[in-house]
Amino acid sequence: MYKSFFHLKSDPFGSSPDPRFLYMMPHTREALAGLEYGISARKGFIVLTGEVGTGKTTLLRRALASFDQSRVFTSFVFNPRLDTLDFLEFVLSDFGIAPAIRTKSGMLLQLNRWLIERFRRRETCVIVVDEAHNLTPDLLEEIRLLTNLETSSEKLVQIVLSGQPELDIMLRQPSLRQLRQRIALWCRTQALTAEQTAAYIQQRLLIAGSPEPLFSDDAMFAVFRASQGIPRLINLVCEHALIYGYVEQISQIPAGIIYSVAEDLDLETQPFVVASSHAGHAGFPSAKAGD
Repeated sequence: MYKSFFHLKSDPFGSSPDPRFLYMMPHTREALAGLEYGISARKGFIVLTGEVGTGKTTLLRRALASFDQSRVFTSFVFNPRLDTLDFLEFVLSDFGIAPAIRTKSGMLLQLNRWLIERFRRRETCVIVVDEAHNLTPDLLEEIRLLTNLETSSEKLVQIVLSGQPELDIMLRQPSLRQLRQRIALWCRTQALTAEQTAAYIQQRLLIAGSPEPLFSDDAMFAVFRASQGIPRLINLVCEHALIYGYVEQISQIPAGIIYSVAEDLDLETQPFVVASSHAGHAGFPSAKAGD
């Protein structure tokens, strides 16, 4: 509803992971390069970890989008709380394969034949398990065994485990040492600095079609303080701030609006000075040093 007011062509801070808006930082480039290399070189197991909201899913989608879509087949498991049969059935179905028989051995044989056919055509198959920190040890072991589907020289299927830092801890358990030894690449995402947060906001607005800065410098720093540099929270705060700005008919978002949004969203912030004419506006409490 605010797009026409701010002269935007699309929503700059949508909640869905859109690869168009991926902001490239050194650690982002490194993680993206690792994912792309691991998949293209058929390394087998790749792990991607990072705090909640740091863009893991967006990064994964960007990596997968970099390949020729006619030659890459992807099964994206977004809910890993499955038993072995449900997991295999989901993977087969997501690859476009109708399970002929719902037994572990039957589905594995069917998957193996299909993967061999794709390999002969020089096509790539990827299984992405999102929220992998929620996997049970039993299912992790079954996923490890999928790497036994291989030729004499290359893996038939590439597996990416993506999850929160708890996944790192889990994979270091002695009982999972066989799986850990098979991990070819570890990639990580992280929170943004204050400078990166400002650049992130500006880039998303530019991609969305903004002809001019919509957030003051103080406002962007306030976003960083409220979000602690977590991209998902940055999006949430900025989205609400644009709605506030539209309602109040303010063309550039001041820090006072960010302070109010942070309070409404119950985000912890350090006190900061709002150098803005909006401070004290009805409905938006002033933020003074020491408040």
